[in-house]
Amino acid sequence: MSERIDLKVGFRCNNYCHFCVQGDKRERLPTKPEDELVKSLTEGREGGAVGVVITGGEPTLHKEIVRIAKKARELGYTLIQVQSNGRTFCYEDFCKRLIDAGVNEFGPSLHGSTAKIHDYLTGAPGAFMQTVSGMRNLKKLKQRVIVNSVITKANYRDLPDLARLLVALGVDQFQFAFMHMSGRAGENKDWLTARKSLIEPYVKRALDVGIKAGKTVMTEAIPYCLMGGYEKYVAERIIPRTRIYDADCVIPDYTRTRIDEGKSRGPRCVECDWHSQCEGPWREYPELFGWDEFVPVRKAA
Repeated sequence: MSERIDLKVGFRCNNYCHFCVQGDKRERLPTKPEDELVKSLTEGREGGAVGVVITGGEPTLHKEIVRIAKKARELGYTLIQVQSNGRTFCYEDFCKRLIDAGVNEFGPSLHGSTAKIHDYLTGAPGAFMQTVSGMRNLKKLKQRVIVNSVITKANYRDLPDLARLLVALGVDQFQFAFMHMSGRAGENKDWLTARKSLIEPYVKRALDVGIKAGKTVMTEAIPYCLMGGYEKYVAERIIPRTRIYDADCVIPDYTRTRIDEGKSRGPRCVECDWHSQCEGPWREYPELFGWDEFVPVRKAA
């Protein structure tokens, strides 16, 4: 039984992120019609899901996004999140329409503490200003805001400053997710992927900023052996079971798929005391850099 469903409403997007995992879906796949989305919402509830993450692409570009959120509320979903690049949240009236429809959690993305970094990574001049403005709107409207930031070679040194900005904006939670080398990110992996051992101190300093401020913070796709002293902030410990309604297929249990197909274990991982809990890195990472950085942890030592 899934706790949540991930409802991909289409793959149009007004950003062109260098690290996007969706590849060419925006060019080759149409926006899903409302009746198909309602069918998926209904099926998800019948399967026991109580939460829905409305995503894409950029889901706020779907012309029926408000009606979709309203239908989710009518079906009894208690958590209705819109996962977005956050740009359209700069329009306060649009935020209010989503809230009135039942959205009670917003997941914008911010990838740098400055417009120079964020707009470069997203390929969208002006995106930083709109996204930050959107976060301010949402907090003014007393909404729960959870932010995702993708770690790349272009922004890892900036993570502590980004954390300070997120705290200043009053967001409720933020997560640093290591880049998944799929789609466009896979095409750019040779110059955009940072080594995990290189990012480690910056990630921990950024987490410290949030911890000190009393925020919920976490990381994704960074194995336990590189999270010494910060193991309780590994997101994979708490990611809910999710059924994904993707472009042209349904993934019944993304947790299982992520572990069995998406992640990888190295030759020495079995020696590690975190072995039973750790998923390992995305499989593309050791294909690029090997396994030398992943040193087994012996807790007793």
